[in-house]
Amino acid sequence: MINSEFPVLQDSSNESGQGDTVSLSLSVSELDDTGEGKGKKKRGRPGRPPQATNKKARKSPVDKGGRRPNGMAQQNGEGGDPTTLFEVVKLGKSAMQSVVDDWIESYKQDRDMALLDLINFFIQCSGCKGTVRIEMFRNMQNAEIIRKMTEEFDEDSGDYPLTIAGPQWKKFRYNFCEFIGVLIRQCQYSIIYDEYMMDTVISLLTGLSDSQVRAFRHTSTLAAMKLMTALVNVALNLSINQDNTQRQYEAERNKVAGKRATDKLELLLEKRKELQENQDEIENMMNSIFKGIFVHRYRDAIAEIRAICIEEIGVWMKLYSDAFLNDSYLKYVGWTLHDRQGEVRLKCLKALQTLYTNRGLFPKLELFTNRFKDRIVSMTLDKEYDVAVEAIRLVTLILHGSEDALSNEDCENVYHLVYSAHRPVAVAAGEFLHRKLFSRHDPQAEEALAKRRGRNSPNGNLIRMLVLFFLESELHEHAAYLVDSLWDSSQELLKDWDCMIELLLEEPVQGEEVLGDRHESALIELMVCTIRQAAEAHPPVGRGTGKRVLTAKEKKTQVDDKNKLTEHFIIALPMLLSKYQADAEKVANLLQIPQYFDLEVYSSGRMEKHLDALLKQIRVVVEKHTETEVLEACSKTYSILCSEEYTIMNRVDIARSQLIDELTDRFNHSVEDLLQEGDEADDDDIYSVLSSLKKLTAFHNAHDLTKWDLFKNCYRLLKMGIEQGSMPEQIAVQALQCSHYSILWQLVRITEGSPSKDDLVALRRVVKSFLAVCQQCLSNVNTPVKEQAFMLLCDLLMIFSHQLTTGSREALQPLVFNPDNTLQSELLSFVLDHVFIDQDDENQSMEGDEEDEANKIEALHKRRNLLAAFSKLIIYDIVDMPAAADIFKHYMKYYNDYGDIIKETLSKTRQTDKIQCAKTLILSLQQLFNELVQDQGPNLDRTSSHVSGIKELARRFALTFGLDQIKTREAVATLHKDGIDFAFKFPNPKGAEYPPPNLAFLEVLCEFSSKLLRQDKKTVHSYLEKFMTEYMMERREDVWLPLIAYRNSLLTGGDEDRMSVTTGSTTSRASTVRSKRGRPPLHKKRTDADESVDGSWVMRNDTIQTPGGLQTPQLTSTVLRENPRQAAEHIPEQDSSEPGSEPDYIHNPQMQMSWLDQQKMDEVNRKERGGMNYMKARSGGVRQQVRGLMEDDAEPIFEDVMMSSRGQLEDMNEEFEDTMVIDLPPSRNRRERAELRPDFFDSTAIIEDDSGFGMQMF
Repeated sequence: MINSEFPVLQDSSNESGQGDTVSLSLSVSELDDTGEGKGKKKRGRPGRPPQATNKKARKSPVDKGGRRPNGMAQQNGEGGDPTTLFEVVKLGKSAMQSVVDDWIESYKQDRDMALLDLINFFIQCSGCKGTVRIEMFRNMQNAEIIRKMTEEFDEDSGDYPLTIAGPQWKKFRYNFCEFIGVLIRQCQYSIIYDEYMMDTVISLLTGLSDSQVRAFRHTSTLAAMKLMTALVNVALNLSINQDNTQRQYEAERNKVAGKRATDKLELLLEKRKELQENQDEIENMMNSIFKGIFVHRYRDAIAEIRAICIEEIGVWMKLYSDAFLNDSYLKYVGWTLHDRQGEVRLKCLKALQTLYTNRGLFPKLELFTNRFKDRIVSMTLDKEYDVAVEAIRLVTLILHGSEDALSNEDCENVYHLVYSAHRPVAVAAGEFLHRKLFSRHDPQAEEALAKRRGRNSPNGNLIRMLVLFFLESELHEHAAYLVDSLWDSSQELLKDWDCMIELLLEEPVQGEEVLGDRHESALIELMVCTIRQAAEAHPPVGRGTGKRVLTAKEKKTQVDDKNKLTEHFIIALPMLLSKYQADAEKVANLLQIPQYFDLEVYSSGRMEKHLDALLKQIRVVVEKHTETEVLEACSKTYSILCSEEYTIMNRVDIARSQLIDELTDRFNHSVEDLLQEGDEADDDDIYSVLSSLKKLTAFHNAHDLTKWDLFKNCYRLLKMGIEQGSMPEQIAVQALQCSHYSILWQLVRITEGSPSKDDLVALRRVVKSFLAVCQQCLSNVNTPVKEQAFMLLCDLLMIFSHQLTTGSREALQPLVFNPDNTLQSELLSFVLDHVFIDQDDENQSMEGDEEDEANKIEALHKRRNLLAAFSKLIIYDIVDMPAAADIFKHYMKYYNDYGDIIKETLSKTRQTDKIQCAKTLILSLQQLFNELVQDQGPNLDRTSSHVSGIKELARRFALTFGLDQIKTREAVATLHKDGIDFAFKFPNPKGAEYPPPNLAFLEVLCEFSSKLLRQDKKTVHSYLEKFMTEYMMERREDVWLPLIAYRNSLLTGGDEDRMSVTTGSTTSRASTVRSKRGRPPLHKKRTDADESVDGSWVMRNDTIQTPGGLQTPQLTSTVLRENPRQAAEHIPEQDSSEPGSEPDYIHNPQMQMSWLDQQKMDEVNRKERGGMNYMKARSGGVRQQVRGLMEDDAEPIFEDVMMSSRGQLEDMNEEFEDTMVIDLPPSRNRRERAELRPDFFDSTAIIEDDSGFGMQMF
């Protein structure tokens, strides 16, 4: 019987003949020499003869009697030997077998001291610094000892050996588990039955597992579960021995009376009785652990503890299925499948996988499968990808064990996962799909049937089934994903290109179905995807993190596959093109195959005739088709075949030139006819021009056709369309695109060679004329023409911007174009008219055609491209930054559609120029305010949704400034100045006693007050007072509330005035420094520079600068600056100043005198040193505060042990008895808190740095 407390100590002299059960397999008891009294015996070093005990013993600081209370010395001839079990196991230098043997030897000599060593081992493994002394062991109850150890626990850290990261502690966990297993294995024949050692250990672990200290609970649970696993092994061995003994007994008893050995029967009966007693003892121990620890800890509040329990119960079921594989134990695994932590669900699935792998166990799992199958299938969609993968593998094992276990609906739930973007999930689903649909049940019979039908491959029916599955899934654009999912499991099937070619080219034989047109298209698409997968040997785009380095074996497989597919399709591709040359979809797919060829085979294999056949078929395809996809595929194929590294280049180049010559002649004649006929041109003339222009445009994309001078006739077509307004939109679009390609190829020639001045002048003339045509096309009535002209304008302005001269290309300066104000305005108007539109407006603009969901997504994608193209012009300083105000003001309204683009634009512009970006933000808010005044009149309802929307936008803008207010100090102050200027810009026509019309804007400006430093608030307030009269200061009516609110936000100090998120100590230090600073004087009049700053930038006519690349953000100083004239007298060395420091600011030509400097110029010299010290203290405080804000909370040591039980799984009560109520709330550990996603506009999550918002768009 195992008690809840430590057993009462007895004199060992009274135990030699009672408590120990001697196994018949041993000749001598393990406890023969424990007969001496404990009080008379000195404890010796383990592993040494008894006479070694008379040496001087090491003393422990906690043992006043001079005896070592815990641990054993490991004598290995080295200095500083480990002195405790914990240190021995932690270091792992000694074999665990010898460590356990030493402990058993010490247990035989003095079992109390040996058990004390073991008790302290578990205490120390929990990270506790306390030590259990012999007096405590003898006189204190179990709960009292644990309470004492809890008081001595180190509460400064939540870490303990099982949770500390690093290889040393990972090894310690392994050694810890191994020690427990070896201990039970070595003691299994005698010591564990002495009713002392196991009672003590189990009692201790049970008490520790019920502790509120997580370290005790975690460590003791792991120890108890490993102890249980070791006992299961012992019980299994006992069961086997019992069966063997029973068979021996039955065999002996069945002998005839004369040959029956009575002594042997008696011995076997005694042995059977002893084994049964031992089995009962082991079962008693296992029941104590299971009921005292497992049933409580499998629903512990800590996920790691629950995972340990589930992992070990799976081991028990696998090891001893006769005893544990029943519904009474399986129910715990089934219930925990609903755990909220993915780690625990993962352990459940892996435990079940080990059971379902053994098909002999399926009968015992039948009830469990019926009850929890739905839950397992639903877990294939688990939010944790690792859990989903293991769930799919488990479902595959269930399918493998029993075809009838899963319904069609269950299988379909797994089928669609082959299209998952997460590759491990897709591959697992592919394995399931292969086992269900594509595995050959009788390979020999299938091969024989294929030979009778005259087929080379028996996979015909499986490929047909693959095509049918692909068509029924209705995800035709994801063929590459399907192939990749099946690649690991069905590679033999997917590489059977012979069979695929047979199905496409040969007529079906008797007994085979004819492939329909959809089936042929699907088979060709799948075939091309298999070719790509074999040739590139990496997953398609969207799966995986990138191209990984292939192993030598994988490289060899890749080369072999490439050679194999080249040999197959060099011959078959011309025939396939000939058969399907009229089908655009099939031809476009087939023409992708040559890019995966090993083109050297054409020469080395003397297969030039097949090359000629391929070129002939491509020429036929070009003549027959005008679809862009087909023509681009032909162009790309010619480009690949024309590679200079292959000897076939000349042959292909001749064929390409002949084709271009023919197309160009046809195009030139068609253009002449069209221009001559003008408005009288018929459809045939238009079609002739359009078809030849489409083909030439597709080829011009990949080939340099400059010598054919296509730009001239394209420009003539565009000019005629502009002048007469009757050019068909498709011809205009193609002419624009072809002209664009022509300009780019000319630029390539110039940049790669040594251009003359005439070449540059000629290209500049061409670019200038084309830009003018595109600008005129922006007013075209046809939307496709306008969109094409807009995109080409944005691209060309980017290409021919100031960045063209970077990289030692100053000679290209004549090619730089800067858009004038008119062009900038037209581009901005286009964006506002075609991007920021409602869906209803778009539907009306498309002549009432009802768009389906796919068309809506495509239209949104097109609008996003338009906005991104214009945003790049703003970011790279090609278009003036104030133009971004019209973009920023739509941030909230169109957040779902363009929020990421606008946010990235805002981030990049702030990096370029913080102050100008701030002025742009306030300008966007002013524009919204003006629009609202125009709609509702000057008397705004400040509680209306429109006003609230402007304030919300301002709040979002304020959050984007981040936590470091020093970095954005000048920008925020400038923003407030412009806002104040705008609010008081116009006086009220009714008189001075009435509020200015824009006064309500101050309420919007309040959202930015929290971003001001204390001294800057005073400066801004003094600037505000310049506009205020005494009459205004005394008014308290509602119309003056915006002014009152804004003044209060500037005057607010104390707790609310902090640079970021302050803590108590930082706030007190900062406020002490502030008190020494004093208040800056209020200025009585504005300077000329203040008067010249206007809040609106619509009329701005600044000359556009053309620096190279994206401009470096202007540096702003964090201290008050001295007079530049005085500073010029003692200029320090430039190298000695740090970026952003005061000298760097003064002598940097990019720096300008900020408004704050002008306001504070009179007292710079007096407060310079104090300001320097103040800002250093402030910046240090900010860094400390931000760091403290972002750190995770320390893990608490004390936690709730049990989990709340608010709900029940009602459907589990039907089949199982003793159902336990389980409700698993989310864990409160560090990892889960770290996984919580911050609010999108949480100021603590937005810290401005060089990476902007961390989102790469351009």
